[in-house]
Amino acid sequence: MAAITASGLPMATTRPCISFSTRRIFTPKAANWTFQPKITSWNSLSNSSNISSLQPFVRSFTSTSTKFSNVTTKAMSEATDTKSAQGLPIDLRGKRAFIAGVADDNGYGWAIAKSLAAAGAEILVGTWVPALNIFESSLRRGKFDESRKLPDGSLMEITKVYPLDAVYDTLEDVPEDVKANKRYAGSSKWTVQEAAESVKQDFGTIDILVHSLANGPEVTKPLLETSRKGYLAAISASSYSYVSLLKHFIPIMNPGGASISLTYIASERIIPGYGGGMSSAKAALESDTRVLAFEAGRRHKIRVNTISAGPLGSRAAKAIGFIDKMIDYSYANAPLQKELSADEVGNTAAFLVSPLASAITGAVVYVDNGLNAMGVGVDSPIFGELGIPKDN
Repeated sequence: MAAITASGLPMATTRPCISFSTRRIFTPKAANWTFQPKITSWNSLSNSSNISSLQPFVRSFTSTSTKFSNVTTKAMSEATDTKSAQGLPIDLRGKRAFIAGVADDNGYGWAIAKSLAAAGAEILVGTWVPALNIFESSLRRGKFDESRKLPDGSLMEITKVYPLDAVYDTLEDVPEDVKANKRYAGSSKWTVQEAAESVKQDFGTIDILVHSLANGPEVTKPLLETSRKGYLAAISASSYSYVSLLKHFIPIMNPGGASISLTYIASERIIPGYGGGMSSAKAALESDTRVLAFEAGRRHKIRVNTISAGPLGSRAAKAIGFIDKMIDYSYANAPLQKELSADEVGNTAAFLVSPLASAITGAVVYVDNGLNAMGVGVDSPIFGELGIPKDN
C-alpha cells in the first residue's frame, strides 16, 4: 500500500517506478528504537531507523490546490549486492496465487496479478469460459506484452490459465443448454469444484486466492424493475461465487494464506444506475467477508478481506453505461483529486495478502482516493462560495 510519512520512513517510497527482482534475497535492516537516557541523538536515531531528515516530523501544508501526479507505490523485493534495500518490502516469493476473473489486460484482476507477480508470487488465473480462447490467443500472440511489463522490465509470467465459470459449483449444477452452448465447446473442468481439483492435481497447494469477478444481467435496471431471476443472478455471480471459491479452494490453501475480493461503495451508498441487484450483491459480499474471515480464520488460519475500489474504465465496468461519468464525479469530489489507477488497487492487494498484513482480516479496505468518506458532492453549486480547493 502507499505509505508516505513526513519522516521519510522508506515504506516503498514515492517514486513512480521501483524495480523488482525475484533473484536477490532481501536482508532486512533492523530498526533500533531502544532509548538510552542522555545519550540518544537525532543522528543515531535517524541512522538506526532509516530516517532521512533530522527534522522528521515537520510538515508543510499549502492552501492552494495542487493536482496530484500519477505516482504509485510498488511492491518491492530487491536489495543491492552492496547494501540492504531501503524500505519495507512486500515479498511473496515462494507463494502461489489463483486469481479468478481475469479475461483481459485492463481490469483490476490483471492489475492484482501484476502486483503479486512483481512481489515474487507464481500466478495462476481462472478465465470465464466464453472469453478463454480470446484471452489465451492474445497472450500467445503478444498482444498483452506491453501491459505485462513489470517495473524491473521483465514480463509477468502466467504459469497456467484455467477455464472457470464461478456460477456453477459442480458439473451437476450446469444446465444442459449451457453444456451444449458452443461458447463452452472444447472446454472441460470449468466449474468451481473442478477448477480447484485441477489446481490441486497440477500444483498441490496455493497460498493466495483472489476473487475478481461479478455479473449482473440486469445491472442497468432500477431495483424496482429488476426481476427475481436477474436479482438472484447478480447475487450468484457476484457474491455467492466467492463463498463457493473459498469453500472449494480452502482445502488446498496453505495455513497462513490469504484471500481477497473486490467490492464497491454501492454496497453502502446509493449509486443511481448501478442496479439489477448489484448493490445488494456487493453488500452481501462485504457481509460474507466478515463471516468468512471468522470461519476461515478459526478453521484454516486463512485471512479474508475485500477491497472497495473506486471506478475504473475497464471493459467490464462499461457494462453499466456511465462509468466515465462516475470517474469524473470521483475526480471532482474525492479528497484526493486524481484519477485512480488499477495499479493502486493491485498494490493494496499485494499488501493485504502479504505477511505485512498478517493481523488484518474481515476488513473492507477502501482504495478510492477517499471518496467513501464524503457525505456530499462538493461539485454542487451549493458549495460554490465556500472556497473549497479544487483542480481546474
